[in-house]
Amino acid sequence: MSGKYDDMLYLPHHVSPTRPRMPAIDRGAQFSPFAALVGYDSVIEETARLTQQKIELTESVQWALNEKLRMLSEYGIGPVISVTYFCPDIRKQGGAYVTTVGTVRKIDTIQKVMILSDGVKIPMEDILNIESDWFASMQSGMRD
Repeated sequence: MSGKYDDMLYLPHHVSPTRPRMPAIDRGAQFSPFAALVGYDSVIEETARLTQQKIELTESVQWALNEKLRMLSEYGIGPVISVTYFCPDIRKQGGAYVTTVGTVRKIDTIQKVMILSDGVKIPMEDILNIESDWFASMQSGMRD
């Protein structure tokens, strides 16, 4: 078999005297898949991510919550509480309900925020529930 390029078939591979040889990992990157729509996957994930709507509290629930806040502001620093509050989502409408445990450092009625001892600031209008064994002990102490 004699062909046009037979004289080149068995030549040694060219090695550049001036440029270093490319590492195999970089050579493989040349053949990686091409993503025509960069960021499309993250957009789809963001769209599929679910958020919750903020629950509107009834008057009786709001009254009970205000009573707990009043008790905490009068007592000051001390009882360990569990606060469930609405945390708005920064990217889309809605948010998520978060529960955090801590002690109250301050209840600011002017700014309308509850500040916990670890520095977490919770807007009062976003609070859904406050729980603590301390409330039950305070109410039983009032009855006696």
